[in-house]
Amino acid sequence: MRDWDDSYANSAHIPGSDKLPAWWAERAAAYRARLKSFKPDIAYGPGERQRLDLILPDGDSKGLVVFVHGGYWMRFDKSSWTDLAEGARSHGWTVALPSYTLAPAARISEMTAEIAAAIASAAAQVSGPIRLAGHSAGGHLVTRVLCDDNRLEAAVYDRIAATLSISGLHDLRPLLRTRMNDTLGMSIDEATRESAALRLPRGQSPLTAWVGGNERPEFIRQAELMANIWTGFDVDTRLVVEAGHNHFTVVDGLKDPSSAITRCLVGLD
Repeated sequence: MRDWDDSYANSAHIPGSDKLPAWWAERAAAYRARLKSFKPDIAYGPGERQRLDLILPDGDSKGLVVFVHGGYWMRFDKSSWTDLAEGARSHGWTVALPSYTLAPAARISEMTAEIAAAIASAAAQVSGPIRLAGHSAGGHLVTRVLCDDNRLEAAVYDRIAATLSISGLHDLRPLLRTRMNDTLGMSIDEATRESAALRLPRGQSPLTAWVGGNERPEFIRQAELMANIWTGFDVDTRLVVEAGHNHFTVVDGLKDPSSAITRCLVGLD
């Protein structure tokens, strides 16, 4: 029988990964200290973690990028990822990074609603097109926003120019067979309902599923699945397997204005 815990165990297969969370936090804090235009902790709801940061470009804003962090819906917050805004910011985009309530305090369905609220709040403050990105669990959350049951008003949804799901999880049913579901508490009904790959898209907003070539095979399968299924609904989908990157390094290119992943995010490729 397949070991589903191992299928999703990124850290166990990346040497030195235990030191990464502290490094991410230090790197993000150093970046924030250098920012000229930074608006932290903007409330998008009443919850303690319902806060977002805005990173502004040096000149006029071309629009809004929203980046949603990962951590299996159980870990991290916006403060560890601020530096990932630099690529899009350098191209003139305002970047929003929301935190959201984590499990077990919230169900995944509630997190989906929170991210929709965060996007709507940021969109009310930044005009122009909206481009969504998320990593791992964050990739799941931004992709769910594109589904037929999403809670965004049409005026906001219609501004979404494209979505980038990085190492996203799009079929949650296998997670029912992992120990992490002791914390997530998903039933088969919720796992099915919250799986973007099992839902209809609301429209034809383009979607890119981006994944590292050195990731666990399950993450590559999840990316392939999402791109394949929504192609059948006439969504402009793209699959990118970036060679040489694991689950944690695959997002590093977002710091580089010239990287392929940044260019994809801001619509240059």
